[in-house]
Amino acid sequence: MSDDIRATRLEKVEQLRQLGINPYAYRWESTHHAAKLQEEFADLPNGEEVNVEVAIAGRIMTRRVFGKLAFFTLQDETGTIQLYLDKNRIVESMANIDADAFNHLKNLSDAGDILGATGTIKRTEKGELSVYVKQYTFLTKSLLPLPDKWHGLTDVEKRYRQRYVDLIVNPEVRQSFRRRAQITAGIRRYLEQRDFLEIETPVLQSEAGGADARPFTTYHNTLEMELYLRIATELHLKRLIVGGFEKVFELGRVFRNEGVSTRHNPEFTTIEVYQAYADYNDMMALTEGIVTTVAEDVLGTLQITYQGTEIDLTPPWRRVTMHDAVKEATGLDFNSFQSLDDAKNKSKNADIPGVEKCESIGKLLVLAFEEKVETSLIQPTFVIDYPIENSPLSKPHRSKPGLVERFELFVVGRETANSFSELTDPIDQRQRLEAQAARKAAGDLEAQGVDEDFLTALEYGMPPTGGLGIGIDRLVMFLTDCASIRDAIAFPLLKPEKSDSLPESAT
Repeated sequence: MSDDIRATRLEKVEQLRQLGINPYAYRWESTHHAAKLQEEFADLPNGEEVNVEVAIAGRIMTRRVFGKLAFFTLQDETGTIQLYLDKNRIVESMANIDADAFNHLKNLSDAGDILGATGTIKRTEKGELSVYVKQYTFLTKSLLPLPDKWHGLTDVEKRYRQRYVDLIVNPEVRQSFRRRAQITAGIRRYLEQRDFLEIETPVLQSEAGGADARPFTTYHNTLEMELYLRIATELHLKRLIVGGFEKVFELGRVFRNEGVSTRHNPEFTTIEVYQAYADYNDMMALTEGIVTTVAEDVLGTLQITYQGTEIDLTPPWRRVTMHDAVKEATGLDFNSFQSLDDAKNKSKNADIPGVEKCESIGKLLVLAFEEKVETSLIQPTFVIDYPIENSPLSKPHRSKPGLVERFELFVVGRETANSFSELTDPIDQRQRLEAQAARKAAGDLEAQGVDEDFLTALEYGMPPTGGLGIGIDRLVMFLTDCASIRDAIAFPLLKPEKSDSLPESAT
């Protein structure tokens, strides 16, 4: 069936060319978009025509032909409008271009074709605002038909594999990605208005660092060296702070060779922000400011609905230590344990799985948090003061031994932002990176080595600094009500299909 449809449309392409009509035009000049016309002539009464010339272009979504009349639904980036096609009007207007223009449009066009049309504005007797067409131009002939029921496909991943078709037939998907662009632009604007400077850092790095994550590896042929795709922008942005910049950030892609799920994509977008002479308390205020400002600008409200759950973004957001959060959920007070064995036994009694793998009380605390607390944090919550074992780049807490000044922001049970009072002591930093390198040597695929150049930079002196990282994809998921990260990323990574046959949308 798909081969027959495509062959028929190819025949129409050839017929158009034989008629001297180019089925693949070079350009078109529009005067309006559909949404603008719908807005401008919203009050036009039924049956009335406005003698104003307009030019519009878009994709034919539906065709209805009734003898000497035809009605096409035309869709552009902003929405849809009807084309009102009257044979007598078109023949008269296009006599010098194509004497049989109406029949050529009727017989050689299909849903999916891209068309340009000029005419006046008319509202039909049935109330449909229309472009009352005088002339038209084939702009692009489509060879594959649009799916009748895109969401009814048996393979739901087709929406991601053929995102272009998803965007054509689902206006709400286009709206989500429009909002994503508005969100990222709003974040940049917020920071730039506060004198932050965006500086790009390398994607290819000789030493991966800035996070616990398994990197992707590649090879530079000329330099004859193995390189990594960056897992974070942190260490290079900190070099800029050492060099004298006081407020820097980068919004861009990072790459982690990890699993794929509704919350994870190996290639994802983050923003990292570093401010000299600030700490993690300043970063909490900055995080609230970024998220609430963007929400109000893009959505017009701080009252968000995510997957049916009402979320209130009104600041200030709750702040709770990891110790207190775990104690509230489990009754376990990790400050009271005298030994790792004691902590493991009590944790087993609290039904926390995987305790035997934990090498310290701090790691056990994080495990208890992840298993018993994390998913329950629905309203925006700053979880603060983490164990030092899990934060190799964070400054020791100024008043709580064994902890660091770190927070993570949780919303709808997901980590959305991460922040430190950044470690500036080069000796302490070396010890922590060497401990991490030892884990890597022991087989930990997510541990990284020692970045000697970064340590050299620290030895020149880095001022007190607050750092912040926000996962853009998860923030977009939340603000656009996407259940899966694949709905927030235009082209998520997917396994190749087994068949090289025509797309399912063509069947």
